[in-house]
Amino acid sequence: MTHIAATAPADVGRLRLAIILGALTAMGPLAIDMYLPALPTIARDLGASSSSVQVSLAAYFVGIALGQAFYGPLSDRLGRKPALYAGLTVFVLASVGCALAPTVSVLIACRFAQALGGCAPLVVPRAVVRDYFDAGGSVRMLSMLILVMGLAPILAPLVGGQLLVRFGWRSVFWLLAGYGTAWLALVAVLLPESHGRERRSRESVWHVLAVYASLLRSRTYVGHVLVGGFIFAGLLTYISGSPFVFIEIFHVPPERFGLFFGTNAIGLIVASQVNRWLSGRTSPQRVIAVILPFAMTAGGALLAGAWTGAWGFAGILVPLFCFVICQGFVMPNTTALAMAPHGGVAGSASALLGTLQFVLGASAGGLVGLFGNRTAVPFAAIIAGCGVAAFLVHRTMLVERP
Repeated sequence: MTHIAATAPADVGRLRLAIILGALTAMGPLAIDMYLPALPTIARDLGASSSSVQVSLAAYFVGIALGQAFYGPLSDRLGRKPALYAGLTVFVLASVGCALAPTVSVLIACRFAQALGGCAPLVVPRAVVRDYFDAGGSVRMLSMLILVMGLAPILAPLVGGQLLVRFGWRSVFWLLAGYGTAWLALVAVLLPESHGRERRSRESVWHVLAVYASLLRSRTYVGHVLVGGFIFAGLLTYISGSPFVFIEIFHVPPERFGLFFGTNAIGLIVASQVNRWLSGRTSPQRVIAVILPFAMTAGGALLAGAWTGAWGFAGILVPLFCFVICQGFVMPNTTALAMAPHGGVAGSASALLGTLQFVLGASAGGLVGLFGNRTAVPFAAIIAGCGVAAFLVHRTMLVERP
């Protein structure tokens, strides 16, 4: 599975490409983060329990996990842009369904469909990056994508909180429908096709399954996917659990929730750019090895703060910040190292990576609701466990023994 990266077209510079792909990838965080301040309000408005409304978030994670396995092979077979067109169309229609949902059951179903459409702008940008860049270039470009898409977690809860106060929670989904429609048009005009006809796959479904099986037999691929996946699962646990921990337990006003959420997002952006700077000075393997013990320690401190309550809200916020910024170092490096040897099937490699990582994330997020006990302890324990799991996978699967 060797592949020589294509040269980025002259009419699309790196910055422009990063902005386009980052804005597309940001669709996922926007669809998740923008409605977080509204979760308690949605529960009251639809006459549902907090846990059932959290299921709508878990349904989105499950849909993202399952759908990515489809869009990767589709983009390898038909091209990157047709896969984006299909996904964005589904995303827009499902967003309208969410805005009109009369019950929590309908909302959950539409969120699942929204996620199935939202898979495309997650899978395809990673494949486009692999089309154009080798491992080192991919680390730098993926770090740039985090810079662009990192604006979403900063702005989305702030915008969502203001929309909630001024226009109600349904306005959040109308805005998402508009965002998807705008990028459906902009992709057609601004994004060139990076996967030409001569490079497209024509194999059967059985061949696609064989490619997935081959990827799963690669210890390096699976190891990097799991390391990144456990850190990502900790992040999704934070995303799914923080509205209730912050708003319900620590009584943060919904319109101010975005301030705390945005602070962590700023840390993630800064970390990703430090990682981009490091990419030309040290190996990605070294960065991962240094960051994982830090992530594990941050998770342990978070659990200690939640268990004892000794430091109040600060005992939650500070370790969370430390854990979240690890994402900016771990994800670009593990993604680049996992995909580097598999450029010939970049779409499928990206899809399987996303599927496995969102399965871990959805499972971790679901555990928050399952073990919820009106304290921050389950929330903190799951994040701490994700940090430990990432460290152990790295030590057992990726660190070479002397």
